[in-house]
This record gives sequence, C-alpha cells and structure tokens, in this order.
Amino acid sequence: MANRVALVTGGNGGIGTEICKQLATAGYRVVTTCVDAEREKIADWQKELAAAGTQVDWVECNVTDFEACKAMAAEVTEKFGPVDVLINAAGITRDAFAHKMPLENWDSVIQTNLYSVFNVTRQFVEGMRERGFGRIINIASVNGQTGQFGQANYSAAKAGMHGFSMALAKEGARKGITANTISPGYVETAMTAAIPEEVRNGIVAQVPAGRMGRPDEIARAVVFLAADEAEYINGANIPVNGGLFTSF
Repeated sequence: MANRVALVTGGNGGIGTEICKQLATAGYRVVTTCVDAEREKIADWQKELAAAGTQVDWVECNVTDFEACKAMAAEVTEKFGPVDVLINAAGITRDAFAHKMPLENWDSVIQTNLYSVFNVTRQFVEGMRERGFGRIINIASVNGQTGQFGQANYSAAKAGMHGFSMALAKEGARKGITANTISPGYVETAMTAAIPEEVRNGIVAQVPAGRMGRPDEIARAVVFLAADEAEYINGANIPVNGGLFTSF
C-alpha cells in the first residue's frame, strides 16, 4: 500500500481521525481535507498524530464548492500523486423537525453531506478508470437506513450517499473501481458526547450491543474495503451499528 494515496474528506473529525490513523498504519499515504486550517487547528492535529508515529498531510478545501474541489484535486495530485482510495467522511448535522426546519438547515446538510460526495468523487473517478483501480468509500449513517426524528435533512443525505455508491459501483466495476458505503450507528465522538446524558442513556438502551461504537471500529471497516483484495465487494452498505438495525 506504500504507493497508494488515500484522501479522506473531513479527516480531522472523531471518526475521520481514526480512519486516517488506520490507513496510515496500513501503509497508505494519507491526505485529509479541511475547510479552514487555522480555525480547525489542523497543524496541531497533524503534530499530535506525528507524535504518535502517524503521518497525515492536509489541504484546504470547501467540499461543498465544485470548483474548490477541482483545485484541491490538482493540488493533491501534484503534491502527493494520484488518489487511489477516496473516503468521503465530511458531514454535519443541523437538526429540526421537518415542519419547522429552516431552508438553510436543509441546504447546509445536503450540500455538505451529499453534494460534497459528487463534488470530490468527480475529480478522481476518471483517473481511477484510466488506471484501472479505485476504492471509493462513503461514510453514511444508520439514520440513512431508518430515518430519525428531527433529521429529515441528514437522513435524506445519508440515504442519497448509498444510492450514489450503488450507481457508481455499476459504472466502475469493470474498470477495477469499487464504491461502497459504511453506515455507522451511534459512535463515541465529541458530537455524541454533547448529547444530554439521559438522551444518551436512552440511545444506548436501544443498542443490542449495550454501548455506542468506537471510531476505530468504523475505521477498521474502511481499511478492509480499501484493500486491493476487496475488489469483489462492490455497491454494499456495511452496517457498523452494534445490531441496532439489521436487514436482509
């Protein structure tokens, strides 16, 4: 994997950080995107990883902006080489019941969580086809499968991500490209830590495993799907949710 470049959007988040770490450990050259390096303190984040023996590079890019993604792709390719593995992990929430949801809440979540998947993938998939290899992994959510109160925007975006994966899988299969989705359940991150304790307890009570997931458990699935040997797994939606949602 030493010669393969892996790009992770939103890689400095709770799940994204672990994805970057595990991909780097597996031998990939890892690059992440951030929107505002200074505000996100990306240099400090990078130093913390380096102190633990993990090298991750970064580029600034607003993944909701198609032209910015085009410029980012050119920068990544020039500095690090062609991208063979793409993980679309950038995401936000702006919760509200649908009958009270401001338009800006809808737009911001759809733009960040769904439009970004096309904006970024479009820049790299053609090169993957030319080289005869590619791994595209989209980080969705169990709520894209089940829906969730107050998350019509988020649930729609995450469901759309898997629809994109399935179509891309059919388009790329004969060119050595796989496109898969991972749908985490509730995971221990700063986002879930901010949920009131009584609500968190109620969530955990619904999970057959009796706990929230860990970021490393999501990352492990990413590394599995990114491998050269995973070429026959295509168009799948891998649940990592502790048994919270199961289906045929």
